[in-house]
Amino acid sequence: MTKQLKFAAAVLGALSVSVTHAQAQQVLEGIVIDIPAAPGGGTIQIDKVPGGVTLVDSETIAENGRNDIQDVLSKKVPGVLLIDAGGSNIRSQLDYRGFGAGSITGFPQGMAVYQNGIRVNEVFGDVVNWDLIPTNGISDIAVVSGNPVYGLNALGGAAVIRMKDGFEFQGVEIEGKFGSYGYKEVGTQIGIQSGPWAFYFAGQHIDEDGWRDFSPAEADRMYADLGAKGSKVEAHINLTWAKTSAGVTAATPQELLDISYDRTFTSPQVTDLEVLMPSINAKVDVTETLQVSGLAYYRRFKSSVIDGNVLEAEGCGEVTEEALEDALGREPTAAEINTVLTNNGLSDENLCSEEDVDGDSVQNLALEALRLANGELIEEDDVGEEPFGVIDRINQKAESWGGSLQAVEKMQLFNRPNQFLVGVSYDRGNVRYKTSSELGVIGPRYVVQGSGIILTDDDFAPRDVDVDTEYLGVYFTNTMDVTDALAVTVGGRFNYAKVDLVDLTGNFDGITSNHTFERFNPNVGATYKFMPGLQVFAGYSESNRAPTPAELACANPDNPCPIESFLTDDPPLDQVVSRTVEAGVRGELNSSSGDQKFTYGVGYFRTENEDDILFVNSNVTGRGFFFNGGNTLRQGIEARMSYAWQEKFSLYASYAYVHATYLDDLEFQSPAHPLAGPCSSDPEEEICIQVKAGDKLSNIPAHRFKAGFEYMITDKWMFGADLIASGGQYLLGDEINALEKTDAYARVDLKTTYQVTEQVQLFGFVNNVFDTQYGLFGTLFEADEAPVTEDLPAGFEFNNPRSIVPAAPVAAYGGMKVRF
Repeated sequence: MTKQLKFAAAVLGALSVSVTHAQAQQVLEGIVIDIPAAPGGGTIQIDKVPGGVTLVDSETIAENGRNDIQDVLSKKVPGVLLIDAGGSNIRSQLDYRGFGAGSITGFPQGMAVYQNGIRVNEVFGDVVNWDLIPTNGISDIAVVSGNPVYGLNALGGAAVIRMKDGFEFQGVEIEGKFGSYGYKEVGTQIGIQSGPWAFYFAGQHIDEDGWRDFSPAEADRMYADLGAKGSKVEAHINLTWAKTSAGVTAATPQELLDISYDRTFTSPQVTDLEVLMPSINAKVDVTETLQVSGLAYYRRFKSSVIDGNVLEAEGCGEVTEEALEDALGREPTAAEINTVLTNNGLSDENLCSEEDVDGDSVQNLALEALRLANGELIEEDDVGEEPFGVIDRINQKAESWGGSLQAVEKMQLFNRPNQFLVGVSYDRGNVRYKTSSELGVIGPRYVVQGSGIILTDDDFAPRDVDVDTEYLGVYFTNTMDVTDALAVTVGGRFNYAKVDLVDLTGNFDGITSNHTFERFNPNVGATYKFMPGLQVFAGYSESNRAPTPAELACANPDNPCPIESFLTDDPPLDQVVSRTVEAGVRGELNSSSGDQKFTYGVGYFRTENEDDILFVNSNVTGRGFFFNGGNTLRQGIEARMSYAWQEKFSLYASYAYVHATYLDDLEFQSPAHPLAGPCSSDPEEEICIQVKAGDKLSNIPAHRFKAGFEYMITDKWMFGADLIASGGQYLLGDEINALEKTDAYARVDLKTTYQVTEQVQLFGFVNNVFDTQYGLFGTLFEADEAPVTEDLPAGFEFNNPRSIVPAAPVAAYGGMKVRF
């Protein structure tokens, strides 16, 4: 214990910047862990990076209770938090410093994600499907703050995932896990090296029932790598394949959650994904100081989304004569119109008189029209007895290919250590995007039963769009040790993006369009070691994000899209440009004996987005549109520390404050907001709210705190715990910050392992051990228009517009890992 006390004193001395020279010999000279210097290869020491960076290794990922990358990062990276709009553990979203990286098209993405140097933000919406990456095949993940070398979408930063190979992992590992809500998982790793050759394989199968209604999930995924290494050349061929299915059950009205925490609102909501991605990469040591590397890849991605929603009436004229004409495929006869009116107890005076036709009758008219066209598909006696819904089907097939070439020169410059990196990347993609909407009836537990009838009026008309994208990037970065203490980095990247859309239905001429975006983004920064264990850093960088095909084709408030993005003819959007400033202090201290280590860091960041692309709700339930919402600001602080004593005990803690605000006055459509008033564009439409500069962005919690420890009770038995705490967040639709936030929360997870033999390990985890109920995402819905199903208590009515994605309750998992 005396050693620990002496080391604690040394830590306090270092933090107060009063270490003597003798004490300085007891601390680490520098943080020498390497991280990716650019997506295509090359590394740089962390202590020369003029920005925030966190490295999460494979051991940390394996020790987490669930094999979800997002959950691991939310515990270990100070600025990261789960913001889950979808309601599925395996498909949850990340928020890093107020920038998103998730799987739902319709939420602007602000992080670039790379797997072995390949950008895996999908072609259509820049979304990140974390569930397609085999977690047991990951070697490490580096989360870095804004840096233009990571290309488009790195507004807030980038996550760089490096996969394992047979040179790194040898042997066989088999893992079995089971747990609450029918969770079952089997994983395996195989690594073989023979001379200059090595082979690696990782596979996983995950199956769970899910804890909410209609929320099962299944994932099959694998990664394989064949590598060869010589004295100057190393090359790898690898393959990623995955197929997943998830019940993405989304937000539920608060009043339904009060009845039962596992309730959902409108289903089915199922997302099926499949990806196939072969790639090849190689690096050559041309000289003792020059290394050239390159990669090439092909990616095939398929997505199928089934999304049940409430169907709202659009008014007499649109729903009667137009519905009849669309359903029949021709102009209705006078007799057919008369039949519809007679069956609904109306006269021809009511045909186009919105005042005389209430919402139910309008829906009856639409169903009568469809009944006529489909031979009694909907029985006359049933018309009007059930609330009506719609099942949106959204399918995409995407193919992309590309590559990069990069050179790193480490020759001294002016007799000082220097690293110069230059590279070029090219990516091309094609997407076939189709949508349709099927009329349905909402039954018990808000399940939408389809009728087989495809809707064809404007808001629901099928889409069929062909999309071509082309991205080119040329980048460089140079880091020079000006002195032994001072390292200066300068760099930049030129981005060119081309997006072409073609409407194949012939009904939406405005979709067919061509868009190009280009920009050069610079960065500059420096790090300075005041003394061993104490370093300061500061940097400035710019980045840009071109509007995605999904955003470009869904920017018209008169033709809103579902959150998973139908396409309409739209006005163009401008690209987003971010400018980031950050500065901080960090260090790493070792005891004189080397058995204790303390790391720390405190930093400030400020990122301003120009012409930020925002998504807002429309007056049609489940739909919205994108627009350039002026400038937004995300700024705050991050602080972290960790302590390790041999392999006996370790602990960590971090805190992040994220202040995310609008910098301009804006008008948002928010029809569900109780304070919504007239819109400037149409005063008769009372669905708008007036955002003022300084109002906070929705769904971005300001306070994030994490802490945890691991303790070896014996040489074989480990016990640990993790805490995640977060402040509340304003709901989507409450951009004026007038309503109550979601509740703040604190979640505690427990974990334990027991090493039975060198080859066999038993483990157990309990997530959310205190069964805390809290929301991961919130939005508003139009409570006064929501239908009430027959399974709800008598007299039940919706009055509260709050709709929440609830977090998972207490869950326990256990299993065994065998390695030989």
